[in-house]
Amino acid sequence: MTSPWYKTLSSVFGLRPRIKGLLFFILGFVALLTILSPLTSTSYEASSTGSTRVPNIYSNYRRIKEQAAVDYLDLRSLSLGTSLKEFPLCGKERESYVPCYNVTGNLLAGLQEGDELDRHCEFEREKERCVVRPPRDYKIPLRWPLGRDIIWSGNVKITKDQFLSSGTVTTRLMLLEENQITFHSEDGLIFDGVKDYARQIAEMIGLGSDTEFAQAGVRTVLDIGCGFGSFGAHLVSLKLMPICIAKYEATGSQVQLALERGLPAMIGNFFSKQLPYPSLSFDMVHCAQCGITWDIKDAMLLLEVDRVMKPGGYFVLTSPTNKAQGNLPDTKKTSISTRVNELSKKICWSLTAQQDESFLWQKTADSNCYSSRTSVVIKSVYPCLSSTDAILFLVHSSQDSIPLCKDGDSVPYYHPLVPCISGTTSKRWIPIQNRSAVAGTTSAELEIHGKYLFHCVKPEEFSEDTQVWRSALKNYWSLLTPLIFSDHPKRPGDEDPLPPFNMIRNVMDMNARFGNLNSALLEQGKSAWVMNVVPVNARNTLPIILDRGFAGVLHDWCEPFPTYPRTYDMLHANELLTHLSSERCSLMDLFLEMDRILRPEGWVVISDKLGVIELARAMATRVRWEARVIDLQDGSDQRLLVCQKPFLKK
Repeated sequence: MTSPWYKTLSSVFGLRPRIKGLLFFILGFVALLTILSPLTSTSYEASSTGSTRVPNIYSNYRRIKEQAAVDYLDLRSLSLGTSLKEFPLCGKERESYVPCYNVTGNLLAGLQEGDELDRHCEFEREKERCVVRPPRDYKIPLRWPLGRDIIWSGNVKITKDQFLSSGTVTTRLMLLEENQITFHSEDGLIFDGVKDYARQIAEMIGLGSDTEFAQAGVRTVLDIGCGFGSFGAHLVSLKLMPICIAKYEATGSQVQLALERGLPAMIGNFFSKQLPYPSLSFDMVHCAQCGITWDIKDAMLLLEVDRVMKPGGYFVLTSPTNKAQGNLPDTKKTSISTRVNELSKKICWSLTAQQDESFLWQKTADSNCYSSRTSVVIKSVYPCLSSTDAILFLVHSSQDSIPLCKDGDSVPYYHPLVPCISGTTSKRWIPIQNRSAVAGTTSAELEIHGKYLFHCVKPEEFSEDTQVWRSALKNYWSLLTPLIFSDHPKRPGDEDPLPPFNMIRNVMDMNARFGNLNSALLEQGKSAWVMNVVPVNARNTLPIILDRGFAGVLHDWCEPFPTYPRTYDMLHANELLTHLSSERCSLMDLFLEMDRILRPEGWVVISDKLGVIELARAMATRVRWEARVIDLQDGSDQRLLVCQKPFLKK
């Protein structure tokens, strides 16, 4: 992200050297005076709200001043034609570094009762800017789909003992030979295998086979505590979109293993904060021995599951029924499934099936259930009360009811968990069984999203954007083949693979808009999945992306992304830098973060205006990327910056 001088860059590039240098000096001097001046009224108002916020504001303010000076010097060097200094290489201790998940620092900040395990970027200390190196034994991942079943053990921070002793649902029937970990396609679950387990869930829904999930409206699955991805890998083979979320783990990470296998995953722990998804996002939420005690914190964890689950969606809980849990004496302990079932009645879920150790609840498809739930509960005890009196009675007397949130279509971004039921008044309340075959793209559905976004999403706008990315992807192919998207990638010594093998599997679209790059990849048969990121300060189109059955998430690019190093093969950013030009963030920090999450020999494609691209190219050299600018020859000032990250071997 960039400093306040960012917007002036494109106009300065075209001037003669002396004038450029003088103009940069003047602009930089004025900007420094502005930033180094006393606190603005905004800062004063913020600090006056409470004394506890003063240190945090002071820290942020000081960081802005320091960043302003660094950005100024970099821009001045760029304007004078001076080469920028490369960032140093990080030490070994940063090989698996994930910012914002510092348990020790969180404890020192006073967080406790599990909150210290959550994401806290506000306590992130300033660290040396450096390029994260891969481990000594790191190797380029095998291409999909071979890389789904075989990974290099040196690429992940996990020991053999950790792998075999993990208590997750997957019983790993695999080979641990030398430097490889091999996953069998039939990794055993607590039943006869992952296919049998998926088939059992389908039967509980009332389907004949797991191949019929889509017919029941199930296309997106939030897999909580996904083990090492066996269930998700099977869902991918069924052309569904599972997203694994699991807490941050310093070693033996479920998320890191899943991403290394080419499966959608991200760090996500909703112990104290909401997940960065809008309400009504997923068709199914799956928890197989995920280690969550659902009835703590006033059932807010289960309410968060309800918030992100679509009307008519399913919650699958696989847990030993004979395992008593909770804080009550042994004689009063009940199984987790029993406690969830008791809570489910208060949030309009119904237990539809149980087989072996698996339970299936379905969320109501009728939003009127919540208001009728209130009347039924109270009138069953006080039948003489009128409806109005019943509501008043609920407000003043009921201690057992879960209220409805007044959130409408709010945009959560790591907000605190709430003790109420969300999404009941949303304009997007559409049961999964009633959606079109290509959800999120019909005129009626786009109209609903337009109301949600407070901007009209016209079918013409959506159609035009779709065509743009179909064409753009073809241009990428012609410009970059065989470097990135070749159907027949070949390195010296490799045998010629057959299509649809691809060098690119994990793709991140950093400014995804409607997700049409994702759509174009699917249309052209490329075996890649896309993490569609919608910046928090941009137009919130994430509901459209999720309703189309794609993976996506909200994110603030002033902060690190919740993933492990070296987990994406390609990063794509269309006009992201222009969008971020007004943010008080560092472009250098953004490029270092991109480098952190990009695997060695991975690719970056940035599309933006010429002046922005020139600055981005300068930043790319600082992180040691090989970079070139491509003129699209279409008469516009748009350019492509194509970069490849080198493999920095030790």
